[in-house]
Amino acid sequence: MDVSPPQQLPLEAQWCVRPDSCVLLEVADQPHEQRLGLMQRPALPPLRGMWFPFKPARPLRFWMLNTIAPLDMVFVHQDEVIAIEAEVPICPALPCKSFGPMADADSVIELGAGEAKRLGLGVGDAVVIETIQPVMSANEAEVVRPGD
Repeated sequence: MDVSPPQQLPLEAQWCVRPDSCVLLEVADQPHEQRLGLMQRPALPPLRGMWFPFKPARPLRFWMLNTIAPLDMVFVHQDEVIAIEAEVPICPALPCKSFGPMADADSVIELGAGEAKRLGLGVGDAVVIETIQPVMSANEAEVVRPGD
């Protein structure tokens, strides 16, 4: 079994779901980053996630092989939530089920399991992702709000 070490990407973007709640995002925008995703990573803390942008938009299916903490997957198309796969369980060995809508999406945001519900996210919600000054350590990151 090919188990790569966990990747820790800088926090380079944020999604403010409400004026007082911004999710800081690691950005997996390269194929090798997208392939590794959150594999071998412990559970994400609140208001943290990983954003997977894709061009062009297409049906996206994600699986949980080598992921050790359950996740919420938020599928986005044209700046709008089109589907949420909540509390997706880990998959320790093949075969693994894949998750995602049978519709075009241009990005996926992975959050800790239960975070989408805690934040009150739903299909049709707007998704505006802004770049921020990169922060290398998720432990040292502070929530950045628009206008700060």
